[in-house]
Amino acid sequence: MHRLEAWRPPLHGVTEVLHAHFDDHAYPMHAHDTWAVLLVDVGAVRYDLDRHERGAYGDLITVLPPHVPHNGTSARPGGFRKRVLYLDQDQLPARLVGASVDTPAITDRALHRAISRVHRLVRTPADVAAAEDLLALALARLRTHLGEPPGPRPPGRATAHALRDLLEAHIIDGMPLSTAAATLHFDPAYLVRSFRREFGMAPHQYLISRRVDVARRLILTGRPLGAVATGSGFHDQPHLHRHFKRILGISPGRYAATAAPSSRAPASPAT
Repeated sequence: MHRLEAWRPPLHGVTEVLHAHFDDHAYPMHAHDTWAVLLVDVGAVRYDLDRHERGAYGDLITVLPPHVPHNGTSARPGGFRKRVLYLDQDQLPARLVGASVDTPAITDRALHRAISRVHRLVRTPADVAAAEDLLALALARLRTHLGEPPGPRPPGRATAHALRDLLEAHIIDGMPLSTAAATLHFDPAYLVRSFRREFGMAPHQYLISRRVDVARRLILTGRPLGAVATGSGFHDQPHLHRHFKRILGISPGRYAATAAPSSRAPASPAT
């Protein structure tokens, strides 16, 4: 029996997300034109890569490079359950293909948790910005595991403030991390780390907090909550509710109900 779910999320650099549970399927030798970052949640997978037998299981993070054939079958009775991020070739440098062939399995529990969280976040369109921030950091950590030395560290404070200015200019419509990185000419992971170091929060968290700030002002004008959600940049009203209550400790509806009448915008004068 096979249970499989696959989709392409609106996340820069990710061509496909695959969640699958196979009881008895055995993959023949095949290749992808993408990087595959594999987590095996249940069971274990035995596979051949570059004429060497390998295994994927437990807390291991398996990185399979593009255009290198491999196969895969359950190493234990009962099959296996896996999650895979298929990444565009440019998300990891081609010079790391050899390292990933030599050592495809990485042991790093923090990185495993981060990739697992990316899988959870990409299920919800409103959480894509958070997934992009987290994926950028995860890929930087993967590159380090695969032997890429860290690059030079440019001044972080100026970079963080430049990113904040970009976010401020796009509170409602948002700006993908990949676009900000291209605009500022810095690696996405470096942008996230610099921003966290300077402001104590990730860029997407800053954006969400500012959207809640905008929503507060719109609520006090007496707008319906659906219009408030749209007008402050949230995906929909449930996401406004979730983040508003998380930050302010009160739901948007209660905030609207308890607002003093004098705080509402005055009605337009009759003509």
